[in-house]
Amino acid sequence: MVHANRSIGADVGGTGIGGGAGFSSSGAWLRALLARHALLPLRAFLGVTFLYAGVDKLTDPAFLADGGAGSLGETLRQVHDTAALPLLVDLGQKSPVGFGYAIAVGEMAVGLGVLLGLLGRLAAFGGALISLSFWLTVSWATTPYYYGNDLVYLMAWLPLLLAGTPRFSVDAAMANRRKRHGTKLFG
Repeated sequence: MVHANRSIGADVGGTGIGGGAGFSSSGAWLRALLARHALLPLRAFLGVTFLYAGVDKLTDPAFLADGGAGSLGETLRQVHDTAALPLLVDLGQKSPVGFGYAIAVGEMAVGLGVLLGLLGRLAAFGGALISLSFWLTVSWATTPYYYGNDLVYLMAWLPLLLAGTPRFSVDAAMANRRKRHGTKLFG
């Protein structure tokens, strides 16, 4: 049986809740448990934030307009001359409404992917790409640079891009299933 002797701490070298072999103090198992789950708050924050941002954009008629106060078209016109990549702004200006829908749907897909842990690294890559494009266009001229939030979001995506979504995720469930079936077939 694969799971017969598992308990909290057993998968990090301990024998159970009280610590055990490999742990010098009774709190070491808790530190190891917390370390394994350290990315969950970041994952929850980024997932909820990007999901909310996408829904907010889709439900805001002013944002999804060619022009006017609060529209993506107007925002793109305002940042064109100060953007690091004005070519990206030009691309968005060709169809601000279509670009707005693409941003909103992309943010929702990234948010759901990270929250569910479905293709976690790909979702994190999408979030990093969205944040990078916002930083290089909309918030590039923000001074000092640390006042702009898009660079911070870009940096926040990097740990999830590197580590994926290894806990409480569809990715982890699928990996465990493959591992279980592989053990039965070849072990």
